[in-house]
Amino acid sequence: MAPPVPALTPEQKQELAAIAQRIVAPGKGILAADESTGSIAKRLSSVGAENTEENRRWYRQLLFTADKRVEPCIGGVILFHETMYQKADDGRPFPQVIRDKGALVGIKVDKGVVPLAGTNGETTTQGLDGLMERCAQYKKDGADFAKWRCVLKITAHTPTRLAVMENANVLARYASICQQNGIVPIVEPEILPDGDHDLKTCQYVTEKVGGTSGLSPSVPSCPQDVLQPLGVPGSLVTPRGITFLSGGQSEEEASLNLNAINRCPLPRPWALTFSYGRALQASALKAWGGKKDNTKAAQEEYVKRALANSLACQGKYTPSGTAGAAASESLFVSNHAY
Repeated sequence: MAPPVPALTPEQKQELAAIAQRIVAPGKGILAADESTGSIAKRLSSVGAENTEENRRWYRQLLFTADKRVEPCIGGVILFHETMYQKADDGRPFPQVIRDKGALVGIKVDKGVVPLAGTNGETTTQGLDGLMERCAQYKKDGADFAKWRCVLKITAHTPTRLAVMENANVLARYASICQQNGIVPIVEPEILPDGDHDLKTCQYVTEKVGGTSGLSPSVPSCPQDVLQPLGVPGSLVTPRGITFLSGGQSEEEASLNLNAINRCPLPRPWALTFSYGRALQASALKAWGGKKDNTKAAQEEYVKRALANSLACQGKYTPSGTAGAAASESLFVSNHAY
């Protein structure tokens, strides 16, 4: 039998490690701006803005062109396919705008969740067909890392072993394809925060796939509570960092909980930082309100949250009392989809 062929050369491994390290460098995390056209429609409609390509472009532009205070805070920005090929007012493609700010470019490559046969409402994620070719093209067009979201949910009977194993397999295949193309994969087995499960249940599920406690009002949690289920399967983690989702927490909750995690007096072999969408954007979106004249005000709100989370991922965040208007508002959406 012939010896196994290494999946990656030493040079490829070195490139991937360097990219991952830059994304989660001290004080840095990820801005998730990869909402699909349908998903961002809900965000825009919440502030009275029409879901047009120009409004989507303008809104993303105001985030990507915020002043240099965000540069030490944002190590990477995840884009949706449309956004990858849009340009700023000055003619620069958005990937160049992001790189000029010192961040790396990410791209959402999954095609969304679909029902998993043989289960009661569980899902898997589609998009493996053609992924090799798409990753090769995205790499040429400036992508450094990618995101693939799988979804599991805690109920009395889920997640089932079938769902866990199916989604783990899909994530592994996606990750391998990305790495072969010089793209760092974010492996995202997301446990939806829906439900009234307690922390013990959460911890049990976390040991298999990672997760957070439920957000139903009957199960409140505080920054100290989130430390209890902080057990992450090593097989699902890159050697460089873990980037937590905000999972429908308010902007302020997401910062406080991330800060508590990083203040936990336990060994942390990886960077523990953020990959936030709503928890970086809620106040900015509200300040913008679909009006170009409000761009500076919206950027200021985004900068506030970026600075807060930069401190939180170092365990140094202290609430200032000057949070944005939406900072304490719940961002929870049942059965959330991107």
